[in-house]
Amino acid sequence: MKNKDIRDYARIKDVRLWQIAEKLNLCDSNFSRLLRHELPEDKKTEIKAIINNLAAGQ
Repeated sequence: MKNKDIRDYARIKDVRLWQIAEKLNLCDSNFSRLLRHELPEDKKTEIKAIINNLAAGQ
C-alpha cells in the first residue's frame, strides 16, 4: 500500500483522512486518489504537520 506511513500515522493520532483533505482544500475523494501514489518527503512532512495540528484540536 502506498503512503502507508501517512495512513498509519493518521490512524494512531485518531485523525480521519477527510479531515486532512479539508485542511489541504481538497475533496476527500481527491485526497484518497493522491495517496494512491507515493508522495515526496516534503509533502509527507506537510501532511504529518496537519495531522499533528488536528490531533491537538487546532
